[in-house]
Amino acid sequence: MTLAPMPYRVLLYYKYIPIPDFESFAAEHLTLCQAIGLLGRIIVAEEGINGTVCGTLEQTELYINEMRMDSRFEDMWFKVDETPIPAFRKLYVRAKRELVTWRFDTDIDPNTLTGTYLSPQEFRRAMLDKDVIILDGRNGYEYDLGHFEGALRPDISSSREFPVWIRQHMAQYKDRKILTYCTGGIRCEKLTGFLLSEGFRDVAQLHGGIVTYAKDPVVRGEGFIGRCYVFDDRISIPVRDDDTYKREYCATCGKPADNRVHCSWQPHCLYTPSHASL
Repeated sequence: MTLAPMPYRVLLYYKYIPIPDFESFAAEHLTLCQAIGLLGRIIVAEEGINGTVCGTLEQTELYINEMRMDSRFEDMWFKVDETPIPAFRKLYVRAKRELVTWRFDTDIDPNTLTGTYLSPQEFRRAMLDKDVIILDGRNGYEYDLGHFEGALRPDISSSREFPVWIRQHMAQYKDRKILTYCTGGIRCEKLTGFLLSEGFRDVAQLHGGIVTYAKDPVVRGEGFIGRCYVFDDRISIPVRDDDTYKREYCATCGKPADNRVHCSWQPHCLYTPSHASL
């Protein structure tokens, strides 16, 4: 039986490409998204664009076509998910200093320094090497909701804490093969570059992140435990076909919750994307 398509789609995308006029671009982009009727969260910086937007099939197709009319984004990879209800309640398009808040001492351009890209199938094979070190490139609470078997859990709450954590906890692994992964791939772009700049010799990243791994017809999410945390109203998405995720409980109110973020700022464990920190 063929299931009917869901009424909404979520687009996850990014590209590191110079946007010298990024502040005016952000303002114009907000107008474009409003005209289309999209909801979501988009960050524009001098180094590129990073977004998650939601709309109907027609709205998301129009957005993709509009973006690809700009030569800077004609080859941008849009990862697509279907959803029965909108994944956002508002639209945000903001100009920022960085697409991900790293605050490295020396900036890293992933177009010139980044880890080797691995397809989902290549990543799965590499994971099976007993000598490999698997590093989760996300925040600790994202790991807690779901992660790859054997992955190191970074004890951090934002990406800017990664450099200190890596220097304190990973220096002994510089001669080992390092595999990194994150939600959609953007955090690994610079994280792997940082590892290389720190003297790690063999560094690779899961191309397209967990969301791409989940859709691969061969690996089918194999090796992932739990669910993938996402920064929208869905809170989490399944990775494996059998979806072995077990519901957690909010540490603040004790009610069932699909995440581990405390709900103290609002009732019923509803997650507000504005509280997210990359």
